[in-house]
Amino acid sequence: MAIGNRAIYRSEIIHCLLCHDAPCSSACKKANPAKLLRSIWFGNEIGAACTLGDNPCISCDAPCEKACPQDVPIQRTVTKLSALTDKEPKVDLSDESLLRTDICRIPIENPFLLSSSVVASTYDMCARAFDAGWAGVAFKTISLMDIHEASPRFSAIKGDCRTIIGFKNIEQLSDHSLVENMKVFSKLKQNYPTKFLLASIMGRDDGEWEYLAKEVTQAGADAIELNFSCPNMVEEGTGSDVGQCPGLVERFTRIARRASDLPILAKLTPNVATMSPAAEAAIRGGADGLAAINTIKSLIEIGPGSDTVAVGGFSGNSVRPIAMRFIAELEQNQNLRGYHLSAMGGIETWEDALGFILLGGNSLQVTTAVMQYGYRIIDDLKQGLLAYLKMNGTTLEEIRGKALNCVVDIEKIERDIVVYPKFLREKCIGCGRCYISCMDGGHQAIMFDERRKPRLDAGKCVGCHLCLLVCPKEAIISSEVARKRKSTR
Repeated sequence: MAIGNRAIYRSEIIHCLLCHDAPCSSACKKANPAKLLRSIWFGNEIGAACTLGDNPCISCDAPCEKACPQDVPIQRTVTKLSALTDKEPKVDLSDESLLRTDICRIPIENPFLLSSSVVASTYDMCARAFDAGWAGVAFKTISLMDIHEASPRFSAIKGDCRTIIGFKNIEQLSDHSLVENMKVFSKLKQNYPTKFLLASIMGRDDGEWEYLAKEVTQAGADAIELNFSCPNMVEEGTGSDVGQCPGLVERFTRIARRASDLPILAKLTPNVATMSPAAEAAIRGGADGLAAINTIKSLIEIGPGSDTVAVGGFSGNSVRPIAMRFIAELEQNQNLRGYHLSAMGGIETWEDALGFILLGGNSLQVTTAVMQYGYRIIDDLKQGLLAYLKMNGTTLEEIRGKALNCVVDIEKIERDIVVYPKFLREKCIGCGRCYISCMDGGHQAIMFDERRKPRLDAGKCVGCHLCLLVCPKEAIISSEVARKRKSTR
């Protein structure tokens, strides 16, 4: 199964609201259309098709569509989904043993954890996440500081369909007391002994780092995550201020190591040019692994009608390429080989997760996608990744880090050929978006004929593929046709 070779595209159901207690599923007596549409939304068409069975829409008057508040073409979409089993081999997704992995030799049932944030901040939230299928949580960072949050504290950049593509926040740490949080830890370990509990902590000085490490160890945490990366801290000398100073990273890691025999991960800040100096410092201090990335510093509008703008954290799917760059940097560093790497930064789909694994990620952490779509996304994260492994006859260990040799410095990129775009005329609707972009942002290599169809001037085309990116119907693809670039010397 080739990544990105989808028979059904998200645009088919672009108006679906991904409802809670969806009316379409309440109306349907044969299937769970809401779950199937959600699988398509998160790129898990193959997994959904494998569990669907025969087409439930045959001889049906589509009560699901009558109940839908958005007029989503549910029947047509599910019929296409059912047809996938004729093109792809059906696999058994009931056995999830292929997803088992470990964090510093502690076994976990799958690689997916909630990252340290509001989504993992109370007993009830963590319990519901565990029940949903998450393997573990990095509990919201515990400190001895008096935390006062702002209201509102979230902002977002939204895409054409109003989904969040970039998330901004000034959220800080847990505002519950240490005693309250330690009771939560004890209760979680008592009721969910096989789930992984990663205790995120942050101190202001040597004494606090040592004290917190001892407390979470005694409360039953499985491992400790040292938060050297939160960009939203009010007090100086905490959060990303520490992560930007390798000397402090090493010092506080060494203190935590002295206070606990649990595995320790250092959570690093992306607000640096390179992450390796802080990462190597954490390892020297005794860390067993690393976690990256935390949110990226950005400006955030405080609220409607406010003239206040603050520096906060930026996350969401749009930061994923930046996160992947840092993960690749850490994995390519020979001094860091063999240490656990918990990767995060914009993971929404199983394909996003796969990308981090291919770059060397061992475990995976998610927050922003959960804030937008809920704990239920774990179904498609697990199912999509499992389908990929089974259909390709491989394991997590076999694919981990396999893409590292594809990551090259920019000076090593092939620059002697031009790869042409290819127009799929049966899909083209004649909107002219490719023509506009090529004329005003490219090399004037596309002509728009009287039939409202694009034609390529190969003599002018430089193969930049801007036209491919702007086409709203995916009617332009990369061609196998290429030519040798003319020398400019």
